[in-house]
Amino acid sequence: MPELLYLSQKDVADVALPLSEVIELVAFALSEKAHGRVEMPPKPGVHPLAGALLHAMPAWVERAGACGIKWVSAFPGNKARGLPSINGLIIVNDPTTGLAQAVLDATWITTVRTAASSAVAARALARPDSKVMAVLGAGVQGRANVAALQQVLPRLQLIRVYAPRRETLERYKQDVEREYNIQVKAVMSAQEAVRDADVIITAAPWPMVTGVAPIKSEWLSKDVFACALDFDASFTAEAVASFDQRFTDDPATMIYYRNAGFFAAWPTDVQELAAVVAGLKPDRQERLSSKPERILTVNLGLGIYDLVVARRVIERAREQGRGTRLSL
Repeated sequence: MPELLYLSQKDVADVALPLSEVIELVAFALSEKAHGRVEMPPKPGVHPLAGALLHAMPAWVERAGACGIKWVSAFPGNKARGLPSINGLIIVNDPTTGLAQAVLDATWITTVRTAASSAVAARALARPDSKVMAVLGAGVQGRANVAALQQVLPRLQLIRVYAPRRETLERYKQDVEREYNIQVKAVMSAQEAVRDADVIITAAPWPMVTGVAPIKSEWLSKDVFACALDFDASFTAEAVASFDQRFTDDPATMIYYRNAGFFAAWPTDVQELAAVVAGLKPDRQERLSSKPERILTVNLGLGIYDLVVARRVIERAREQGRGTRLSL
């Protein structure tokens, strides 16, 4: 009988898959999606507690041979328990036999592929000479996105970060300046962070804590690129309507959440990010000679990202002799 490879959180991180490779894997997954060579139903889920969720994310990317499912939970109350707020497992199956080949902790992959999805979108939709990036949320994604955006926007010079707690901001400033060699300005309002920024990354808690999205249209630069990683937690419907173009990495998933009560009053004319990544629609550089435009993408986090990255992590883990082998 075949063996099942188990990779713990440490095993996955120690594989040390380069961020640059993760970005290209995510771009590949989106390109395959644009060409209709993936299968990925919108996320079904259960919600045992208010504000908490568990989602199943099955996916099949044919040309990567990546088939399986991520089972992920988001329980914001875990922070008070000393437990991670986001947790999950990825099961990778043999696409020929259907047998499970590996089980991986999803923590590292979820963090890095999410930031990589921002980088893929920014490479296609942000101004390549962007210098100032606003970050809402000083947590894991607020940090990971700095590393990812530096890969595709090499002229970034300043990060303006906002989070409600000053001690969180100061720790973020110290850590990010040291690790990524970029200037960080900690600010005390969302307005101060995003006003006239070239790039905006929102990674606030979702579902939103206050019930009021903070970002208003009058704060936005005339040619800003914004990537919302926190669904509808940070942009008001009025601000969203002020964008000239709106994208998402999966319109079907966005419709699924709209039917569940999210994205209320947001415009419905949302385009497919994958088409731009695949070159089926013009990217930002091809349109630079035209008038300035505000561009928003809502990246919802897709199972195709997890599975193509997990497949590559498994390959490297086997090459490096990592993980625990179990009998089926």
